[in-house]
Amino acid sequence: MANNQGPQGTNDPAGSTQMFRAFVDEAPQARQAAPAASSGPRIGLIVGIVAAVVVIAAVAWLALG
Repeated sequence: MANNQGPQGTNDPAGSTQMFRAFVDEAPQARQAAPAASSGPRIGLIVGIVAAVVVIAAVAWLALG
């Protein structure tokens, strides 16, 4: 068997494999939570666009009327 660990006393600068595997295992849970959280900014964007259209329509009505 070959010793793939490297010389004794040196640290892996990228971290341990176990920590990386734990990160990869947790990633799908974070992706599932993201769509639920993103509905808030969309609602704000829609409300902002509707408000801008109303303001533009009111200014046009006052200017032409």
